[in-house]
Amino acid sequence: ISMTCRLPNLTVRAAAGLLNPLSIPNKLLTGPGPSNQHPEVSAALSAPLLGHLHPEFTKIMDDVKDGIRYFFQTNNDWSFAISGTGHCAMEAACMNLLEPGETVLVCRNGIWGDRFAELSRRLSLKPVLLSQPPGSVFTPEQLESALQQHRPSVVFVVHGESSTGTLQPLEHLGGVCRKHGALLLVDSVAAAGGAPLLTDDWLIDCVYTGSQKCLGCTPGLGLISFSEAARRKILSRKVPPPSFYLDASQLANYWGCRTTEPPDQPVSARRYHHTAPISLVYAAREALRLVAVEGLPAAWERHERAADKLRAGLQGRLGQRLFVSKPQDRAPTVTTIAVPEGVDWKAVVQHAMAKHSVEIAGGLGPTAGQVWRIGLMGLNATEAVAERVLAALEDSLKAVGVATPNL
Repeated sequence: ISMTCRLPNLTVRAAAGLLNPLSIPNKLLTGPGPSNQHPEVSAALSAPLLGHLHPEFTKIMDDVKDGIRYFFQTNNDWSFAISGTGHCAMEAACMNLLEPGETVLVCRNGIWGDRFAELSRRLSLKPVLLSQPPGSVFTPEQLESALQQHRPSVVFVVHGESSTGTLQPLEHLGGVCRKHGALLLVDSVAAAGGAPLLTDDWLIDCVYTGSQKCLGCTPGLGLISFSEAARRKILSRKVPPPSFYLDASQLANYWGCRTTEPPDQPVSARRYHHTAPISLVYAAREALRLVAVEGLPAAWERHERAADKLRAGLQGRLGQRLFVSKPQDRAPTVTTIAVPEGVDWKAVVQHAMAKHSVEIAGGLGPTAGQVWRIGLMGLNATEAVAERVLAALEDSLKAVGVATPNL
């Protein structure tokens, strides 16, 4: 007996534009992120899919863990990738390390301190702000004074503040935090891979970054690492983290990390937690491989050389003023330029993109309307790219009537 299935009539038709193949322009991504990715990273994205618990894929996950440990310079067992952006890693760090009612000291000198404080309030934490003007960094003495006054469980600090262009010195902060019984949590989204970061040596308890900046990978993964002290605090929580998806102990198990006590117990078998973004993990593996092949010291030096080239051209050739006044406080990854009075910052940005396909970003948060931001990260951290950006900015300044020494 044959039966004819009657299909319902469609009431929503496919948009005409959706029927055309995808076409993407080629742009130089020299804003504060994402950065252009290496061709070998792009190639990894098209590799055949595997299952999220296939042994071939868990081997790739193990490679990624090893790569993260090298990238952050740590031996932390709990080093893995979160299926989400760097911002997702921020939320994971906050909701795993802290429980409702706990005090967190937030070092605020740009938008990311503000963002972490807002997140803390939403999670019923008690954020206390230690503030510095945008373009400035914190000293160990300032941190110690705040620790003595507020006795927080965790201290949050931003390594590379992409809204202002600062690089926070971290070498002595971990020791100060440890002296006062606080964990040190570091946001290195806009610095890791482009500036020295020694997680274990500097006594950092949790650090995270995004895949799309100095690593030069596809956006969508947050790389994170927890110290043994952080791991113990998470495993001894009174209540579970508010998100199952971002529960670090669940994620650690999925990534093949130790979640049992005492430490000499064997690693538990991986359990299903979620379906990882398989292709993004491939891409991260290749991006981390490229960092390892180059070597971190060489990558750090390359970012610094590119930044030096850019800064010299901005101040000398173009006569512009850098927003961060102290040279030692300037990040090599994101450079901020003070917008001259009366200049339409947006017109400069639009001209650079329209004529040169070069991305120059405006300010963000406390620097909105006050600065331009140029990012030289990952593949783009070269003197040749710095020269291309300088040429595009020079022409764009000329187009809006700004006189420069070179015109």
